[in-house]
Amino acid sequence: MTTPDPGAQQTAVSLRAEPFEARREFVAGGATFGEVHGMAAWLGTRLGGTGQRGTVCLATENRASIAAALLNSLAGGPVVLLPHGFSDQILAGMRQATGCTVALVDTDREELADMEAIRPPWGEIPDGSPRSDARPKGELLRLYTGGSTGAPQLWPKTGTNLLAEALFLADRFAVSPTDRIVATVSPAHIYGLLYSVLLPLVSGASVVPDSPSFPEEIVRTVRTWQATILVGVPPQYRALRGKGPLGPSLRRAFSSAGMLDAEDNAEFCRHNRLGIVEVYGSTETGGIGLRNRFQGEAGFTPYPTVDWHIRDERLSIRSPYLSPGLPRDAEGFFRTGDRVELAGTTGFQLKGRADSITKVGGKRVDLEEIRGAIRQLAGVADCLVLALPDAGGREHRIVALVEGEPVPAEAIRAALAARFEPHALPRAVKTVERLPLKANGKVDREAVLRLFAP
Repeated sequence: MTTPDPGAQQTAVSLRAEPFEARREFVAGGATFGEVHGMAAWLGTRLGGTGQRGTVCLATENRASIAAALLNSLAGGPVVLLPHGFSDQILAGMRQATGCTVALVDTDREELADMEAIRPPWGEIPDGSPRSDARPKGELLRLYTGGSTGAPQLWPKTGTNLLAEALFLADRFAVSPTDRIVATVSPAHIYGLLYSVLLPLVSGASVVPDSPSFPEEIVRTVRTWQATILVGVPPQYRALRGKGPLGPSLRRAFSSAGMLDAEDNAEFCRHNRLGIVEVYGSTETGGIGLRNRFQGEAGFTPYPTVDWHIRDERLSIRSPYLSPGLPRDAEGFFRTGDRVELAGTTGFQLKGRADSITKVGGKRVDLEEIRGAIRQLAGVADCLVLALPDAGGREHRIVALVEGEPVPAEAIRAALAARFEPHALPRAVKTVERLPLKANGKVDREAVLRLFAP
């Protein structure tokens, strides 16, 4: 098991791994690094600088605006809030929950969920340079989980949490000013934020302004911009099957926000001759481990900055990326909700969520095991298995949402009956063309619940 750098959690984080060049493009074809730092200084005047904490909501996916707001927060300005969506209902709920009264936007708007809307005046602000009063140990931002396993939850992150991880990634994958990043993931989510805002900010790489989601868009964007790094999610790698190579410029591909299917990974590797680096972690924990099955890595290898152990099949970690306030034991370890088993001497295999174990009629049922069995059936591309409370709320009923060809529910139940006891069989099975997903690639739990509503 690995041991972290003992000074990783205490050392102040340098803002850059590369020399600062004001005219270098932060957004490819758009804002430069000088303009981003200049906008951070403008926000310091407009929103309040050192000591004026408060909060500011980012109702925008403009990566340059997000980077500028983070730089201002790092210098002691308002803490940045990243909502999990931009609808009036979501923003109003965030306003009520946090008391935030100011929001940065892309277009002119007089009102936004009772918040003052500010549009950064790009093109009107002089260049700036990195400030010397960065405070990485303080709270930098708060962002939401996507709510795929329950109600969205707000998590705080310090500058050390985020910048230390971005600097680790820049060093681990030799990201430099010669790189150009295409990210299919919104920067309002931790994965998109790290890889398409903070990683270019610390490495000098540029990020493409678009966030393509459809396979033809992804291929066209990578080829048009001659991208060297692709940041995607498992459903998009599945959609890329049959699309051929993305282009000779691509040197690295990342996947997170869910488990990558082995066949999707293999198909991508065959066409592009490079492996997909799978990133394991969460909003609250930050990154934990990596694997590249193209290089024969079956299990995840924890970051060298993360200390870890396994007890009762549960993974516990001690890391400089853990959100403040997470419960830790006396030695500083946080117990995750994931079940794992050792893989060799340096890594582990994921076995599913601890909350995937439920009881039906007093008997233990492993929802991940049932899901795995359904995915092996002919015509099934993917599926989701849930335990939902019955009408009385005192027992659970198992349901399965299947992606792929229409498969009769009784045929699925019959196939499972040869392997599982009757209490473990799904009481309801629905087939859909595609599992409902959120913008971050995770399952939209609310949409799934509506499909199985009484």
